[in-house]
Amino acid sequence: MATVYRKTFTKPLPEGAEIVTRKGERIARWKDRKGEKQSGVVFEGADGSLRVRIESATYVAKYRDGSGIVQEVSTGCRTKDGANSVLNGLLERAERVRSGIVSASDDRVRDWLGTPAAGSLEEYLNGLRSKGRSETHVADCKRLVEKLLGDCGVQTLRDLAPAPLERWLTDRCVEGMSPRTRNSYLQAMRAFCRWCVATGRLPADPTKRINRLDEAVDKRRQRRAMTIGELELLLYVARLRPLGECGRKSLKKDPKDRKSARDTWLLAPLDLKNLADAVELARTRLAEKPEQIAQLELVGRERALIYKTLMLTGLRRGELASLTIGSLELDGPAPHILLEAKHAKNRQRAELPIRDDLAADLRSWVAEKRAAACGDVSASAGVLSIATGAPATLPPTTPVFDVPSQLIKIFDLDLKAAGIKKADDRGRTLDVHSLRHSFGTMLSAGGVAPRTAQAALRHSTIDLTMNVYTDPRLLDVAGALNSLPALPLDGQPLDRQQARATGTDHHRPERDAERTLALTLAPNSDNWCKRVTIADKTQDSALRSGHEKTPRKQAVSRGFGERRRPDSNRGCRICNPMP
Repeated sequence: MATVYRKTFTKPLPEGAEIVTRKGERIARWKDRKGEKQSGVVFEGADGSLRVRIESATYVAKYRDGSGIVQEVSTGCRTKDGANSVLNGLLERAERVRSGIVSASDDRVRDWLGTPAAGSLEEYLNGLRSKGRSETHVADCKRLVEKLLGDCGVQTLRDLAPAPLERWLTDRCVEGMSPRTRNSYLQAMRAFCRWCVATGRLPADPTKRINRLDEAVDKRRQRRAMTIGELELLLYVARLRPLGECGRKSLKKDPKDRKSARDTWLLAPLDLKNLADAVELARTRLAEKPEQIAQLELVGRERALIYKTLMLTGLRRGELASLTIGSLELDGPAPHILLEAKHAKNRQRAELPIRDDLAADLRSWVAEKRAAACGDVSASAGVLSIATGAPATLPPTTPVFDVPSQLIKIFDLDLKAAGIKKADDRGRTLDVHSLRHSFGTMLSAGGVAPRTAQAALRHSTIDLTMNVYTDPRLLDVAGALNSLPALPLDGQPLDRQQARATGTDHHRPERDAERTLALTLAPNSDNWCKRVTIADKTQDSALRSGHEKTPRKQAVSRGFGERRRPDSNRGCRICNPMP
């Protein structure tokens, strides 16, 4: 039943078409958009309108494939001989499948190889969206893969080959691309190619033999944690700088720095020395605009509270921007922030406990935000005041913070005004995400157990918490050494009970009481929180039933307070020596 033919289709009679009668049939003749002459048989449609029946310009092949299914394939040929040649090739492919030389799946791959790679990429991105991937992740994948496809000249899936991809990655490294950036391109392309293999579009993954580079060998950017003094300076500057920008003094430019005849003045940069004076000058200049003063102070307070929230919760910038009024639980006995799974990086719902002072600041901020929404924010003697009469609550979907898209640039300006160096002597830099590093480092420096710090940061591994998000420079290693016991070289070993009786073991009963109280209150690696943030139901049920011999990996995002089982090393005299 294999044959080739031209398909016929109908369309309305074109405007300006000439109708003639030929051999008893009415024929319409007209010119198409390209100016070429066209003709077709005229007939009357079901609605009484005139239509024309025309044939396609190319032939279609109709045959039965190797699986016994009738297929109609466009040959793309305008001549019958050419169409028959294409049909013979299709029949040969079907015969190879029926004889078992080639599997049906491998045969279908050949049909996909000639399709545009851009079309498959769009379907791959839609699949990522259906799996719940964030738009940021989808946009990054699209950017990286499109860059590789464009630079390697890939038009169809058949053009995907290992050599061009590996050559492009090598050339970028020679030009100075970091291993991490190079690996991100490779990872995005490899995920796309593996999807093509899984969906029967490629016979094999062309990136399989391309290896990843060791990112630890050449790390271009490492973040550092901020000290307590730097954090206090940052909050001070962030609160005052929006208003201080309006009080900057004008300085005359050096003639050498002028770009034009009218380029004669510049604004003095803000720093800790002139920030307070700039704020007072701004109040003087805007004395007749109290609403503007109040608005600038509101912006400064919001910016400082954004930094403080990032410092004391470990939230990421995107997670902070997703918080709404309904996400805050500030009035209960245990204030916390509810982070929805769709906004969390690990796609797991979490309840983050917060300190009482931060809860008080957030309560005050929500009240100010409510008043500002009703136009009740006013300035009195340079201090924000909240007028009464505002509605009791805001809609639960109202964002808590208006997080700027250019927060990193604002953060850099605040660092500069505070006199904080962006990079230290080790080459480690500061950015907005460094506040999360500061959160992890402050937990470790404060004596919080590693497992508890891991839960607070919502990390999957303890290695990430201790080696990446803990800055060793800010840890009090010298103070830790002072807690070790004294080991005099001329001392004599004594019986422990006798030494206590004689008072020669430097043992004091009151220290025992203090140590017992500290061990009771301080969190340890096996203490769990009262509020379970990301529950591992499988693990919990296994522990209750006792049927699972090897427990699965515990969920990492639990808070502070609830005790699960005692720490086996808590009383070890080697790990925790007595003073």
